[in-house]
Amino acid sequence: MKEIVLITGGGGMIARKLSKKIEKDYTVRFLTRKKKHENDFEWDLKKGTMDESALDHVSHIIHLAGANISEKRWTDERKKELISSRVDSAGLLLKTLRKKNIKLKSFISASGINYYGTVTTDKIYTEQDPPGNDFLSEVVVVWEKAADDFKEQNLAERVVKVRTAVVLSKEDGALKKMLPTIQYGIGSPLGSGKQYMPWIHIEDICSIYESALKNTHMDGAYNAVSPQHTTNENLTKKIAEVLKKPLFMPNVPSFVLKLLFGELSDALLEGSRASAQKILDTGFQFQFPDLKKALENLLIHHQTK
Repeated sequence: MKEIVLITGGGGMIARKLSKKIEKDYTVRFLTRKKKHENDFEWDLKKGTMDESALDHVSHIIHLAGANISEKRWTDERKKELISSRVDSAGLLLKTLRKKNIKLKSFISASGINYYGTVTTDKIYTEQDPPGNDFLSEVVVVWEKAADDFKEQNLAERVVKVRTAVVLSKEDGALKKMLPTIQYGIGSPLGSGKQYMPWIHIEDICSIYESALKNTHMDGAYNAVSPQHTTNENLTKKIAEVLKKPLFMPNVPSFVLKLLFGELSDALLEGSRASAQKILDTGFQFQFPDLKKALENLLIHHQTK
């Protein structure tokens, strides 16, 4: 019998790709707002309800649920939603596991590289560093606390928190947003362009989740970030280079982004480096540690398929 893995946030770009990666070794179920496939189970976070049969005989939960950080301006209402979609969803799982008297082998939670704060410094952050003191780091701190509760309440043997960098994927996320302007020759760096952009290829983030499932020594927080660092300006230039497009537009001024996005603009205009050493020390090997090769894989190879 294959072990059962329940993945929350079934509509996201990581969830479905990850499920294809692990389905040969595990039976995969999804918790989603609307059942579309046979292995989907519904939950309603506003009502605090879920199809409890989703948890029958489950060994592992991969908690990817969470409203998109960069989709809308951060109104007070949106801020509450960003937190509750992560924390209350974990709380509902915890409560239901306790009710059904189920103990997991592992609870693996998405987390954010913004744990360290939205700042641009020369420091390279490791998992030993304390959290920052802005809104995004506050989100990540309570998100990780909700994950740690599973171990503290003896409902999971281990908890792994995957501090995710910007995921590069053709299907969704930052790269998809950057592509149209660069393809039309009007792409440009944001603000100074000197802010670091911790990044990871979609294949590598899925492989980290697979490792977290299979490697029972993995426990605690891990930076899911490529070992090669880049800035916003360098990423923009590399995308243009791979697409063979000119870049001649001036940087987008900070004040324009602040007008457009409000407080969310901080997440675009600031960023620091994070170390990949802890995940490398587990024996994990990146398939795409090099930015140019990662972009070629996503932008050129996909076009020819």
